[in-house]
Amino acid sequence: MPESYGNSKSIIGAKTRVKDVSPTSGMCSICIYECRTLCEVGKAAFRGREVLYPLPEQYGMSTAASNKYYVVDWSDFQIMVDVIGAQGIEADPDKAIFPAVDIETAVGGVKLKIPVFTAGLGSTFVAKHNWRGLAIGAAISGTMQVIGENVCGMDPKTELAEGIVTNSPDMNSRVEAYREFWDGEYGDIVVQTNVEDQRLGVDMYALSKLEVNIIERKWGQGAKAIGGEVRITDLDHAKMLKDRGYIVIPDPDDPNVQEAFKGGTLKSFERHSRVGMPEKKTFLEDIDWLREQGAKRVFLKTGAYRPAVVAFTLKSASEAKIDLVTFDGAGGGTGMSPVPMMQECATPTVFLESQVLECVKILKENNMHIPDIAMAGGFTSESQIFKSIALSNFDSEPFVKSIAMARAPITAVMKASYFSELAEQNSLPLEFVGNYGGEPDKFFVCSTELRERFGKDYDLIPPGAVGLYSYYYDKLGIGLKQLMAGVRKWKLNLINRRDLASLSERASKITKIPLVEDIEKETMRKIILG
Repeated sequence: MPESYGNSKSIIGAKTRVKDVSPTSGMCSICIYECRTLCEVGKAAFRGREVLYPLPEQYGMSTAASNKYYVVDWSDFQIMVDVIGAQGIEADPDKAIFPAVDIETAVGGVKLKIPVFTAGLGSTFVAKHNWRGLAIGAAISGTMQVIGENVCGMDPKTELAEGIVTNSPDMNSRVEAYREFWDGEYGDIVVQTNVEDQRLGVDMYALSKLEVNIIERKWGQGAKAIGGEVRITDLDHAKMLKDRGYIVIPDPDDPNVQEAFKGGTLKSFERHSRVGMPEKKTFLEDIDWLREQGAKRVFLKTGAYRPAVVAFTLKSASEAKIDLVTFDGAGGGTGMSPVPMMQECATPTVFLESQVLECVKILKENNMHIPDIAMAGGFTSESQIFKSIALSNFDSEPFVKSIAMARAPITAVMKASYFSELAEQNSLPLEFVGNYGGEPDKFFVCSTELRERFGKDYDLIPPGAVGLYSYYYDKLGIGLKQLMAGVRKWKLNLINRRDLASLSERASKITKIPLVEDIEKETMRKIILG
């Protein structure tokens, strides 16, 4: 996004008085004394560091992401459809129909009905508020749900013995929610751990007490590189977190801070996690240790760091024989990532995937272990999923086995939950009622299918989970099948780079996908003259 909009950001609730702002500063070309509009500079004069973050007033009930244009994105590629033949199915018009497309995959040794899973959603309140919808929705969709960082540490009811977790009701409930409707075959629950979690022994607790199969180590994410952050609006909770070893700003034990909080000047506290300091030798030892403790699979989640770190990550993951590495591209957040960091830091997703693929090719050429890859970073549609997976297939099978999402599934769950609440209050928008009905059984298009599948247990499925299933399985799944049928590929591992064409020279340079005007020129000549 042009820098001229810098002082007018909806994400922080800032506007400029005039539209024709200075293109350099983003400020109004004339700033006047009698102005009641809060631009970013003006709001910072009152609220200081709060303006670094997405609207604090909406924390826990919102997600946030960058609105900067990164020059190249998935719209810079076009899917090249076909009309001749069929791959992965008999070339029979009665059989080669799009519902017959197989979009199942396996990622990190886990079978998925759809090539999408929900990335780590941890101690941010928006994840906690929507957890049952997210977890159950993932389970009934046949995919994975990752429990993100700091859940045990944030749980006020967590019990500790010599600084190690012995019981965490919040963690317990998150695992149990997923398993209520898990079929035991497709998907699984994953527990993610960062530096703070490792110090608290969360991995051992999950493996031994909760019999979790998969631990995911976290090195970072695309939205920020400084550690996880949450906002705390309770003084006692802030003090508890400081006592547990977290960085809490400002200091909740400072009498002056306490006075400011009680007086209403200070609205909340920030809880920050420490960043990891990856080092290959200790990482390899750590992964060996996890497997000795009973981890059946070990994943790694990392952010959109510089190219050298991408190489370091894959080299380390290869030597450790990690089952799955998730690379998270720039721009997306689920909690309170600093807005300047979301906008201006880290590698955008298309660029990042291209770097990952360069490294993976080197691993393959040298017969080194290649972990499964998942890409994250702003994915919302079936066309983006198709393009990312196809881009990673150099005529063997895709290196990218699945896409990880966070903001989109949260939105599906929140919207479904909110509109179901409006239905109970008889407050749905009239246009919505006119189009889809006023009761959940009518406006959830998948309700009939799910009620038949689960019988009386359907009533135990929260509306948010029905919404996530509708988005994941019915919309993304069916949409992906249609796109694959369009390229005449009836199995997911058949889509490849030849199914794509670049629409811009920059996209072509980054990915080595030819421009649409250049592909198959010689083939056309041979067909005409043949």
